[in-house]
Amino acid sequence: MAKNILIFTGDGKGKSTAAFGMALRAAGHGQRILILQFMKSDSTTGELVGFRDKLGVDIRQCGLGFVPKPDHPRYPVHREAAQNAFVLANQAMQGGKYDLLILDEICGAVSCGLIAEMQVLDAVKSARDDLNIVLTGRNATTAIIEMADTVTEMVPHKHALESGIPARAGIEF
Repeated sequence: MAKNILIFTGDGKGKSTAAFGMALRAAGHGQRILILQFMKSDSTTGELVGFRDKLGVDIRQCGLGFVPKPDHPRYPVHREAAQNAFVLANQAMQGGKYDLLILDEICGAVSCGLIAEMQVLDAVKSARDDLNIVLTGRNATTAIIEMADTVTEMVPHKHALESGIPARAGIEF
């Protein structure tokens, strides 16, 4: 089986949701899954509780939430958290423990400068050949897109929040 690299990017809703749908499908086939969330930190989100507590999927929130601008005093802490998550990602790409690796919001982490584009390119290119890797997040770079086998861009046309409808459990979180 050849390595398969998929990207869900764009400004629209559904990037993580699409990746999580793949995880659900893989779990149904008995595959071993690791989800690393590079920028999320809310321990009450539906995906965290559902995957970890209901399905037994290895999901880890490695981020610290909203990333401040690089000149903010807390920016280095966010960068360190992303780098620590990337160490885990590299271990998963080289080891044989998982069949599906989801790097949730890693494209956003690259665009915020938390992780270097070249780090991602080198790691994914050197990953095991039998691993499926999914990268999500806004602003996927051209080089990362070119490396992938499948790329989907989520394009917003309309969103409930624009109409004053608040975020809902099970839909946005």
